Amino acid sequence: MSRQKRSGGRGSKDKPPKEPARPVPPPPPERVPIALVIAVVTTAVLEVLDMTIVNVSIPHMLGTFAATPDQITWVLTSYIVAAAVVMPLTGYLSNWLGRRRLLMLAISGFVISSALCGMAWSLETIVIFRLAQGVFGAPLVPLSQAILMDAFPRERHGQALAIFGLGIMVAPVIGPALGGYLTETYSWRMVFYINVPIGIFALLLAIGYLPKRPIKELKTDWIGMGLLVLAVGAIQYVLDQGQTRDWFNSKVIVAGTIIAVFASAAFFLRGWNKPDNIIDLTLLKNRNFVAGTLAITAYGISLFGWMAIMPLFSQRLLGYPPDVAGTLFIPRGIVSAITLAITGSILIKIFDARWLVIGGLVMTALGTLPMAYFSLYVDFWGIATPGMLAGVGTGLFFVPLTAAAFASIDRDKYDEASGIYALMRGIGGSAGIAVVSWLFVRQTQIHFNELTAHITPFNR
Repeated sequence: MSRQKRSGGRGSKDKPPKEPARPVPPPPPERVPIALVIAVVTTAVLEVLDMTIVNVSIPHMLGTFAATPDQITWVLTSYIVAAAVVMPLTGYLSNWLGRRRLLMLAISGFVISSALCGMAWSLETIVIFRLAQGVFGAPLVPLSQAILMDAFPRERHGQALAIFGLGIMVAPVIGPALGGYLTETYSWRMVFYINVPIGIFALLLAIGYLPKRPIKELKTDWIGMGLLVLAVGAIQYVLDQGQTRDWFNSKVIVAGTIIAVFASAAFFLRGWNKPDNIIDLTLLKNRNFVAGTLAITAYGISLFGWMAIMPLFSQRLLGYPPDVAGTLFIPRGIVSAITLAITGSILIKIFDARWLVIGGLVMTALGTLPMAYFSLYVDFWGIATPGMLAGVGTGLFFVPLTAAAFASIDRDKYDEASGIYALMRGIGGSAGIAVVSWLFVRQTQIHFNELTAHITPFNR
């Protein structure tokens, strides 16, 4: 007995006392593949860039195709209308084909149609190829935003949106400069050919790093799709062609407006409580998402309206060649990129998103207001400096607004919500261009009438 006790005692001394179990640390956050980020941002840049890079080349296309100014606008209109029609269908197409397959198809189609645009031999062919370019390019921006937000954890969405914003908010600003340089140095066809190597590069990266998602069995709501295509197409056509056709003095514009109103009303009335509608309209019951979408639409009016009038002012009145006129946008693009990066990585963690949005709007207004007082004596930095102030506003505005809009959206609805968000931003841009074009034509007529009223045989 004593031996057992002694042995037991020795055993207890030999064995170290058990330490309490330590809690298992949480797994480190999964690193987002840099190649995937580069791929999706590059694809978004391609689609947005082609909305503005072609603008500078339009006068050069007139002679190539022996077209009138009214006819050549279809090179722009066909792309914008096609993209607007397909963009809200991104969520449906992603569920039907799978996100990976849709992105591959969209990039491949965009690259091929871009090459065909560069090889176009007549006005009809380039309009058809631009239509195809718009159809394939439409899903690129919504998919890019959805993929980035899916890849980053929710607490890092500000960083993801800053990266995404570098593409979709800076690319339209850089587009005129790049288009002007390529047109002056080489040919207008280069503004399309440049998409080919960039698109192939993005496609190869996406193939290697984009994860697969299961494909859902869907029942297509063909009536809803038809109403949506009709409504969006009519709205975009009216906004794009209204100024050219003298707005409601044109029967075509009146008919397009009627179609847009009735098709939109029918789409919403029919699909509001319909669970299998082509677009999940329950997204519009999310107050943050609706407010953010309306705000980005209004901001698109100011951003694209300014960009529409500045090339005309710098080239026609100041006498800048296209490549120099395009460089006026570069300082704004650089400042926007820097501010987006700072906002997404630092400021959004420190300040309330609402104050950042308000600050962005104030800075945009302060940068835009001096443009109303430009004269023929303004120099390069006189134009670029207000643009840089407005660029700071863009960087402060975009990231917190989009983060707040998507804060309560489920991950499985990112594709659909991004499609609606991108569509409304595009419609806002078209509305801005339409308003500025209308004001430009109207004021030109007013000044012309005032000047000619003083011309008499007795007044030299």
